[in-house]
Parts: sequence; C-alpha cells; structure tokens
Amino acid sequence: MKEFIKSYLLELCCSYTIISVAGAVINMIMGNQTNNANVVMMFIFCNIAVFVLSIHKFFEKLSPLAMIIIQYVMALALCTGAILIATLFWGPVTPRGWFEFFRSFTIPYIIGAALYYYRLWDDAKKQQEMLKEIQEKKKQVSH
Repeated sequence: MKEFIKSYLLELCCSYTIISVAGAVINMIMGNQTNNANVVMMFIFCNIAVFVLSIHKFFEKLSPLAMIIIQYVMALALCTGAILIATLFWGPVTPRGWFEFFRSFTIPYIIGAALYYYRLWDDAKKQQEMLKEIQEKKKQVSH
C-alpha cells in the first residue's frame, strides 16, 4: 500500500505539473486568464485520471480496447460528477462549457491512452523477444 501511495503521488505531481504548465502556456498564447476555480478543477481531474489509471490491474483480464473504454467512461463519469458538485459552489455550466469539458477531456485521454498502450505493447514485445532468447539458449544447452 505504501508503494501504491508513493507511485500515485508521484504520478499525480508529474501530471498536474505538466497540465498546469501547458494550461498556462496556452492561456498566455491565447491572451486568456485563468481563475482559481479552473486550477482547483484541473487538480481534481488529475486526481481522477491518476486514480482511474492506477486501478488498471482490475481490468487486465479484459482486452486492451475494453480496458481503455471502461477507464474512459469511469474517468468521464467521475469528472462529470466533480463538475456537478462544483456547480453548487460556482454556478451552472453553460452548454458550451459542457462541450469544452468533453472536448478537453477526450482529446488528452485519447493521446494519453495511445501513448500508454503503445508503451505497454512495446514492453510486451520486448518481453516476448527476451523469452525467445531464453528458449533458444535453453535448446542450445540441452543439445
């Protein structure tokens, strides 16, 4: 559990830093300003994303595509719930705001999932090559 918490906090800090800096750069380029509500929501969304990705072990028996979809739906539902709770404090979200949320959630998720599963596929490929090497060496030793 201690290792899980350390890993979770490390991933949270890294992802929040990247998202915060990217958001600041985009705001500077676009001439927009951010407010504290946006900063708090970015932190909440980062927590949700890191949590959902950290429980991927529960979905390992499923195909990678099913895992991606289930994790996407879970994260989207949790983020939507967070927004609904936030509306109690900051007022309602406009229809354009919901569209922006969906778009700004989905695009990074697709990019992140693609990178994550490419890395997973690459690791599996390397493991398979190592297994072949071991099997070949075993055959050489037994002959």
